[in-house]
Amino acid sequence: MGEILLEMKNICKEFPGVKALSGVDFTVRRGEVHALIGENGAGKSTLMKVLTGIYRAESGTVHFKGKEFQARNPRDAQEQGISIIHQELNLLPDLNVAENIFITREPTKAAGCMVDDKRMHQRAKELMQKLSIDIRTTEIVGNLSVAQKQMVEIAKALAVDSDILVLDEPTSALAENEVNTLFDIIRSLRNEGKGIVYISHRLEEFERIVDRVTVLRDGTYVDSMLWKDTDIDGVVTLMVGRSITEQYPKRTAKPGEVVFEARHVSRGKVLKDAGICVRRGEVVGLAGLMGAGRTELARAIFGADPVESGEFYLNGRQLHIKRPYDAIKRGMLYLTEDRKKDGIFLDMEVGMNITIGSLPYYASYNVIHEKKARKVVADQIRELRIKTPSDRQIAKFLSGGNQQKVLIARWLCRQADLIIFDEPTRGIDVGARYEIYSLINKIAESGVGVIMISSDMPEILGMSDRIVVMCEGRITGEVTRDEADQETILHMASNTHTRKREVV
Repeated sequence: MGEILLEMKNICKEFPGVKALSGVDFTVRRGEVHALIGENGAGKSTLMKVLTGIYRAESGTVHFKGKEFQARNPRDAQEQGISIIHQELNLLPDLNVAENIFITREPTKAAGCMVDDKRMHQRAKELMQKLSIDIRTTEIVGNLSVAQKQMVEIAKALAVDSDILVLDEPTSALAENEVNTLFDIIRSLRNEGKGIVYISHRLEEFERIVDRVTVLRDGTYVDSMLWKDTDIDGVVTLMVGRSITEQYPKRTAKPGEVVFEARHVSRGKVLKDAGICVRRGEVVGLAGLMGAGRTELARAIFGADPVESGEFYLNGRQLHIKRPYDAIKRGMLYLTEDRKKDGIFLDMEVGMNITIGSLPYYASYNVIHEKKARKVVADQIRELRIKTPSDRQIAKFLSGGNQQKVLIARWLCRQADLIIFDEPTRGIDVGARYEIYSLINKIAESGVGVIMISSDMPEILGMSDRIVVMCEGRITGEVTRDEADQETILHMASNTHTRKREVV
């Protein structure tokens, strides 16, 4: 590997009630992919936010290309050669794709007085083609799925010629073909002598691209090593301080009667006569490539988006769901894939975030019984191992993974017949994933029907009793757990193979 590009030494950072980083060291060399790993709340994203000027460290030094470095803000860091793609996407939803890619760097005409839209869109198209991203540059970003927004963020970062590119959970919402494209891009950048900081909980990916790995735990530096000198079990033990022997808990499902069914659901080009059936005690995995319509189907079921046609049945009775409130009232809950936009209240306390979906359970005569509510919150924090100094902590100060746990806790406080989990482990570390999987199993075993949407193929295969596959808004296949394998699902997801089973 090449010379040292970046050296961070003895970095310390504190938030109210939390010591996020304590004496952390980290280096990046030219022409290497350096993985930065640890449990949720270990300090990975915080360290990178210190690097890019979002946070200012209490102590420590940073040297970049041999000189002392301190970014005033992310734009300053980018101009000096360091770009970051955050786990929580930072696009402007009301602008189109090209405008987001070149924001503050738009090509101009008329002596710099006007934006050259034609040249901007042409450059954006060339970049998207280079990255094999099939998204129109005129599309408004707010209309894109999380996975599509992720690809736009990658394009935006690569539009700048940076020496260091930080990727924070870049594959969390990508299907296998998009992951392969991203890895090709990363290898190309590595060959050009760029330094890549790769933050991910998908340790199985590391064999394909990672050169070196640094482990953090509870805001402290644990160890650094070449990836070829270790393995997944070894780094997991360093991350969590204990050995994890199983990735997925054993499923002992005994599905009962049909609890929910959606039939002939259509909406424009995103849903075309789609349907799904779920039994009590069953985890139904919903698989498909980016843009297949999985989230769109979930949002239609939940009443978050209007449909042109479709029928919904709960416990054999037809429902008329016009808005999410109607679904929640009838015991149908939805854990959104985009926690920042549609889920967490960032400026609200952890406790209120957990209880806000079930306040009537803790109130009488419109008065909330705080003692009862806080006991429920304390139980959820303990059971989900949410890392927070107290239930009074403001949610925006939690790590992304712990924010996800708060949202899961919110719905676990309610009784339900159907729960839809949309990318439930996005941004969740390997130790916490097992806990989330165990909770999903526990929910199913209590008689609730579960729909789980995931772009992580091993997760779909490891957790589902039955897998329904979508492509271009249609249901293109269905297999049981015993019949399923990655090749069959990918064929269905690309509509090159069709195999449909009736639920009996």
